Amino acid sequence: MSEIVVLGAGLAGTLAAYEIADQLRPEDRLTLIGEGDFYHFVPSNPWVAIGWRERRDIEVDLREVMRRKSIRYLTEGARRVHPSERRVELNGGESVSYDYLVVTTGPELAFDEIAGLGPAGHTQSVCHVSHAVQAHEAFERFCADPGPIVIGAVQGASCFGPAYEFAFILDTELRKRRIRDRVKMTFVTAEPYIGHLGLDGVGDTKGMIESELRNRHIGWITNAKVTGITETIMAVEELDEDGKTRRTHDIGFRYAMMLPAFRGVAAIRGLTGLVNPRGFVLADEHQRNPTFPEVFSAGVCVAIPPIGPTPVPVGVPKTGFMIESMVTATAHNLGALLRGKPATSRATWNAVCLADFGDGGVAFVAKPQIPPRNVNWSAKGAWVHLAKVGFEKYFLRKIRSGQSEPFYERMLMSQLEIHKLKQPLPASAGGGNG
Repeated sequence: MSEIVVLGAGLAGTLAAYEIADQLRPEDRLTLIGEGDFYHFVPSNPWVAIGWRERRDIEVDLREVMRRKSIRYLTEGARRVHPSERRVELNGGESVSYDYLVVTTGPELAFDEIAGLGPAGHTQSVCHVSHAVQAHEAFERFCADPGPIVIGAVQGASCFGPAYEFAFILDTELRKRRIRDRVKMTFVTAEPYIGHLGLDGVGDTKGMIESELRNRHIGWITNAKVTGITETIMAVEELDEDGKTRRTHDIGFRYAMMLPAFRGVAAIRGLTGLVNPRGFVLADEHQRNPTFPEVFSAGVCVAIPPIGPTPVPVGVPKTGFMIESMVTATAHNLGALLRGKPATSRATWNAVCLADFGDGGVAFVAKPQIPPRNVNWSAKGAWVHLAKVGFEKYFLRKIRSGQSEPFYERMLMSQLEIHKLKQPLPASAGGGNG
């Protein structure tokens, strides 16, 4: 008998529990450790923040699902992992021992690294459903007395898509409310250029997103380092290509949403051999930690080096498709090890993404995610918005049913295949800089 523990019940952890359950022998036991009873579909948080969804629309009570799948589900969260002892210490003081551990914690949101950043400061967030609910409450107050808006992602951020999504969704909603003409909007980002996305662009994301910003009268500042935020002012240093300050900006705002940098969670941060200095889990090509080979990892918590140097630090995103690939490789490797075989499965690390813009959107495919690529494609249109709505419903239904099929791969690729009937997907569609 082997004890397998999955630490973290977000996207990667829930998928990992489902897929690993299918790989177990009858005598093995699987435990999932999360914080709270519910799974939330993070890609829908921008819709919650603008009032297009309620929190209850995008959450799933995992207790019943895990019971049906014979997965022990602990909801108190972890205080500390003790890899040398092969145990996870829970917040309540008890410990869970393991033969194999899969770390899928996601990130800790580093709001404290910039004064005034985050829901406890002066800006909103769409990183967690609770933040999105708070952002919606603030948005409703804003609409009663509109003014300037700042949206974007600070230095060290690695997830830029939701910032673009929220800016465009916000623009759409403001136009619906007939107050867009009273709102100056500015997009502030650590990216070296618009549409970089932490990936050095995909297809023509640079041109398409710049065009979208211009058409919607949204100004932008790239190579931006946010130095501090007060109740009404965001202080920003705009750097040149050599990393020197080109100019400074004091941007007034009445509403702001800025994505933070990520770091590893406290339960694993600082564990020598397990994580890097930022607290992300070190993993080999089989999602396995070199120092503690009984520890696997998948999702945003995995350490991935940046694409290359940029004037302002920019991280690499882990898209849903990429996370699912890590999870599948991990599950298959665990299944092999439980049967005395070597771990040989590898994640594909491809990126397929649907970015909703409220009344349109951008889709992109990067194979592999990190350049150089075999496929480097992007397209935009109203079909992307409809595809993302459909995908949300599909994915939540699968989570509720506890099915372990490759959700992202099937749904997203089927949507893209439909679009390809109108616009063929070439093997290469231009350079990474768009």
